[in-house]
Amino acid sequence: MSDKFLIFDVWADYAHFKKYYTTSSPLTFSIPPRTALIGLISGIIGLGKEEYLEVMRKDKARVAVRIINPIKKIRITQNLINTKGGHWVPVKKPRHEPRMQIRFEYLKKPKFRVYFSHTNPTIHISLRQNIENHECVYTPCLGITECIADFRFVIECSVYEKLNSKEFIDVHTILPVSLLQKMNLQPGNKYFKERIPTEMLPGRVVTEYREVLYEVEGKTIKAKIKEALRLSNGDAITPL
Repeated sequence: MSDKFLIFDVWADYAHFKKYYTTSSPLTFSIPPRTALIGLISGIIGLGKEEYLEVMRKDKARVAVRIINPIKKIRITQNLINTKGGHWVPVKKPRHEPRMQIRFEYLKKPKFRVYFSHTNPTIHISLRQNIENHECVYTPCLGITECIADFRFVIECSVYEKLNSKEFIDVHTILPVSLLQKMNLQPGNKYFKERIPTEMLPGRVVTEYREVLYEVEGKTIKAKIKEALRLSNGDAITPL
C-alpha cells in the first residue's frame, strides 16, 4: 500500500445514502459508506461504472472519512411517478393516481473530510490534479444524483507511524467497531453505531458490511484500538 494519503473535503446542501433495508420511506445512513465514497472518487477522475468497483477494491484503495459538520437529518416529501401496474408514464386511471408522495430522509448541510490512498500512483495523481484544479469528469454527488456536491483540496500527507492498542489515542475518523479495544467516554459526546456496506462486487452485490462508531458532532473518539495510522498532519485515521 502507498504511504501517501490525499485529503479533501466534500459537502452539499443535502445527502442521501439509502439504507439497504428501507423501501417505501427511504432512510439514510448518517455517514457515507465506503461504497459511496469510492463512487464519488471514481466519478471525479472518470472511472466507468463497469470498472471502478474492481479498481477501488479494499486491497488496492484505503478510504477513511471524518465528520466535519454535525449530523442533522430532515424529511422531505417528494412526488414520484406511480409505476404500479407496470406503467411508467403518468396516465390517470381509475383509483390509480399518476403520482405518489414519498417521504425521503436526508442529511442536512453535510460536510465530510475524506482520506484516500491507492496502490496505483496514476489514480492518486489523477485525483490530486482534479481536486486541486476543482475539476471532475462526472458531476459529484453525495449518495444520489439530486444531491450535487462540492469539494476542496486540503493537503497530501504521508503515514508518520502505525498505532496500536498500547495507549488511548484520539481517533479523528469514523471507527470500525472490529478495531475497538476500549473506549474512554467523554462527557457531552454523543456516540452512535451503524452497519454500513464497505465492499461490492462489480455486479453491485455487497460482499461486506462493517459496524462503525462515530460522534455525531465530529469530535474525536478516545479509545484503545487494534490498529490505526497517524499521518504527518497529526490526524489518527482508521480506514473503512
